[in-house]
Amino acid sequence: MIEQLFQRENYVVAKKMLDAAHDRHQAISSNIANVETPGYKRQDVSADFATEMQKLAKAGDLQKIQQLTPKLVNDLNSPSVRADGNNVQIDNELLKMATNATEYEFLAKYTSNSLNRLKTAITGQVR
Repeated sequence: MIEQLFQRENYVVAKKMLDAAHDRHQAISSNIANVETPGYKRQDVSADFATEMQKLAKAGDLQKIQQLTPKLVNDLNSPSVRADGNNVQIDNELLKMATNATEYEFLAKYTSNSLNRLKTAITGQVR
């Protein structure tokens, strides 16, 4: 019975998006740390992840959503901003970090609220 509560589509999707936001934050942190590294190519979560997530969510395929894993890829399409081939633009990375932090905070609050509603249903006590 409890397992079914954790298999609700919105909860499963939010948890998977939290994973992606976590991985994206690590990639952005790495990009910022390597802004001066010659030849470094910025990283991000593959755009295929979001596309696949949308497709699976529309189809309601929770099993495949749970198996989906965000992958970090090098961004080879961004133009180099330095003569040594580095393509990290610090202001863009800082903006992406702030955006990602907001998304992560929203998703964390959403999943936390889902768990709190479950706790309230079980105990009958509102906190």
